[in-house]
Order: sequence, then C-alpha cells, then structure tokens
Amino acid sequence: MTDVEIRPITVDDDFAAQLDLSERAFGLLSEQQKPSWLYLARLRASQGLLLGAFIDGTPAGAAMVHDMRQYWLGRAVRLAGVGAVKVAPEFRGRGIGRTLMTELLNLIADRGYPLTALYPATMPIYRSLGWELAGAKDQFTIPARSLLALRAPDEAARGGGEGHRDVPIRRATPADVATVIKVIGESHRVARDAGPLTWDEGPAAQWLGSEDLFSYFAGDDGFAAYRWDDRSLWVERVHARTPETLRALWSVIASHCSIANDVSGWASPHDPFWWLTQERDATVTRRVMWMLRVVDAAAAIAGRGFPPGISASLPLEIHDKVRPANSGHWRLTVADGQGTLTPNDGVSSPAPLTLGPRGLAALYAGIPVAALRLSGLASGGTQATDAAMDAAFAASPYMVDSF
Repeated sequence: MTDVEIRPITVDDDFAAQLDLSERAFGLLSEQQKPSWLYLARLRASQGLLLGAFIDGTPAGAAMVHDMRQYWLGRAVRLAGVGAVKVAPEFRGRGIGRTLMTELLNLIADRGYPLTALYPATMPIYRSLGWELAGAKDQFTIPARSLLALRAPDEAARGGGEGHRDVPIRRATPADVATVIKVIGESHRVARDAGPLTWDEGPAAQWLGSEDLFSYFAGDDGFAAYRWDDRSLWVERVHARTPETLRALWSVIASHCSIANDVSGWASPHDPFWWLTQERDATVTRRVMWMLRVVDAAAAIAGRGFPPGISASLPLEIHDKVRPANSGHWRLTVADGQGTLTPNDGVSSPAPLTLGPRGLAALYAGIPVAALRLSGLASGGTQATDAAMDAAFAASPYMVDSF
C-alpha cells in the first residue's frame, strides 16, 4: 500500500490541480461545465465536505459529499450524497480508493448523516464498505406528438384536473430557490415517495440559474424544469400535489410539441406521467442503479416513514464491522407510521433476522427479505417475521437527481 495522506481539501488548495485530476479521471469538461464544477468543489471544500488523497503532496484522488435530504414515505432523512469519487490513473490499483472511501464514510458519520447514497461506476469497493443497490433512476422517452393531448380524467374520479387551464403559471428564478426546494419536498412528502432528494440552497440556486434551463411554478404547489436538446426536450423534473397543477405543468411542456421531436426525462416507475398519455408511446430507454448505506441504524429507522397501518415488534441482529455501533441485537418497533430501533442485548429473541450492512441497506430500501436470503444478504428469522419486515419496509425507491 502506497503511503497516502487523506485530508479535507480546503479553499486554499490548488483547484486547478483538482480540476486536472477530475478531467484525467472522467474526461474533459466543456468550458460551460467548468464553472459549475469549480463552484461545487469550492463550496464543498468550504463546508469540509471535499476529501482528498495526496502522495508526496500530489493530488492522487478525491471524493465529494453533498448535503441532501432523502424522502422515505412522507419523511425527510438527512443524506450524504457521495459523488466525484476518483483516483488518478497513475495511482490506481494501490488501495487508495478504498482508503479514501473509508475515511469519507468516517467523515459522513462524524457529520451525523444517518444515510449515504451514490451512483457506482464499479461496485466491489462500495459493497466491501457496506453500500448496496437500493433503487433506480429511469429515463423515459416519448414522441412529442403524443403529449399534444393528455388523457382526460376518469369520469369516476372527482377533482380530476379538468380546471388545469385556470392554474396560474410563472417563471422561476434563482431568487425562488427556497420556494422551489419547499415545493419539491412537499410533493415527495405528500406522495409518500421513497428515495428522491432535495438539495441545499447553493447548488439548487446555481441549477436554477443555468442559462439553458426553463423552470416554472404552477399555482403554489407545482414546479417543472426542462431544457432544449437540439430538437428534443429534456424534462428535468415535474412536481405537483394536485391533478390540476400536474396537468398545467405538462401542458406547458406539451406546448412545444409542434416543434420538438421527442421528450425525455427521469421519472419513477409510478410517476403519474405514465397514466396521462393516450397511448403506450412512452418507454423506459435507460436505467441507472444507485446504492445506499445505512450509517447510523437507529437514527435512519427513526427518520424513515413507514406504512401507517402497520404495527410490528421484531428482533433484528446486525453485523457491521465498518460501523460497529450498528452491530448488535436490536428490537425494531413500527407503529403509527414511525419506527424505532432499540438495543435488545441480553433479551432472548428466537430466530432474529440477521443482516450485514448491505442487507440492512437493501431492507431499508424495501427489497423483499426473500430476495435478500437468495442473494446471501440475510439469514435467520421466520416466514412470519419475513412477511412483517416486508410489510413494514415496503417501498419502490427511485431518484431523478444525479450527483
């Protein structure tokens, strides 16, 4: 193992050298992309959330943490979004990446984040430290003409959104960043979504100020943002809490459909978009998987939302060598839409469900216990406790953000 110094990158470090490291690891950035990269790097450095690996003072690797909130069935949990993990080509294969990620995980724990997530370029190193696949980011594509007429609301539905033309529409600007974050978060909370995120204000305001981004509010509960990509539209996000607002926002997007060839974007498998189109013209054209790691098991359970009709008290045994505070015998209690994880040491519990950190992350994300057993991520328990765990953690996690 090469002697390597792992330390926070500060605002006094050489960011030209860091940019060079990033481009050698991931490829050249365009002149339009560089200011955004430098902004995020300097911001996270000022927050102590950019970690670097150095060999004899030379940048050998780096990783960044983003301060986020992740929504789990109506509740927001603090999440450390890990991005820009890289090792210089000339230093690869020497264990620097694992050392860097181990220290980054310690930093995340010290900052009090119960959860951390990332998009892996390769998975073995992350799995060895307790991350596991948890959800997806799906790209849809639909011919633009298919959005010219949205499907009418079902006659049996009340308040089905026929009055969408009366919903006021206005442009959103970087000055609206706090309202944008609130509208997005409220839409996820009300929908009891699992997995999607909200960012902190700095990066969100920078995104809203992008020259090629067009963003709109609809009423007081809706927000949409999209870009032109040559002759096509790329929908960054559409959020609404009422049918009227949702239709108003999609009508704004659809108003371009006499010019655009097709419309693409990120959407969840259960996004209302799929039920608004007339025909089966929309398809999933790309899927990207993301990984989750439970950093503080008790805090993660306390922060998560659970199905309100589920009541359970279940024994759980966790083995986590990397975060030993998670290890031990626990009692999982779920009631009234909330959960607690309390120590169960010294109490005899027959056949507790036994998990490592990867199994715990997957269970937290709603992966059925049967799948965890077959993949070697769970043991113990009974059919009855498996069913109770599945009911308690039921979720369909997704994201629409990249980081």
